[in-house]
Amino acid sequence: MNDRQALLNRISVARFAAWELHIYLDTHPNDKQAMRNFEKYQKTADELTVQYEAKYGPLISSDVYGDTSWQWINAPWPWECGEVCD
Repeated sequence: MNDRQALLNRISVARFAAWELHIYLDTHPNDKQAMRNFEKYQKTADELTVQYEAKYGPLISSDVYGDTSWQWINAPWPWECGEVCD
């Protein structure tokens, strides 16, 4: 597994944990520990996404910034990489 794939895996893990906690909090809104964990995983996912996008480009089209070009198509998309992206 190369660095790009490892970073994508870490993002996926953090986003999954945050989403599961989100669902739990829908039915347990007063669970303070779950809320702290949700915030921790959400922050981790956001920070990892910033790292990924700085190095490899946007993960989703809504993360494209800039007004001079459509940057979304400049690099291989995350699902197109396989073993060739690094």
